[in-house]
Amino acid sequence: MLAISSTIRKTQTQDGALLLDVERGQMYCLNPVGSTILELVATGCGEREIAVQLSATYGAEIGMVEADVREFVETMSRHGIVQKAPRQEK
Repeated sequence: MLAISSTIRKTQTQDGALLLDVERGQMYCLNPVGSTILELVATGCGEREIAVQLSATYGAEIGMVEADVREFVETMSRHGIVQKAPRQEK
């Protein structure tokens, strides 16, 4: 499961979103699709579920969308924006 880092602050814009990493002092701009992906991460969606929703919304081939979502999440992880959420014990 993915989670947005607690150091990230997000502001929605007409063009997507602006992110501020308050710990590192870094700012990031996301286009509308990137913003949607981050919103879906925040609601607890995994990469596959995000890809399915984007594929349906934009009419894009699921395999291509899955690869793009995976790459986006990996990039966000490298920048400390998205991280794997710790598994909760049952």
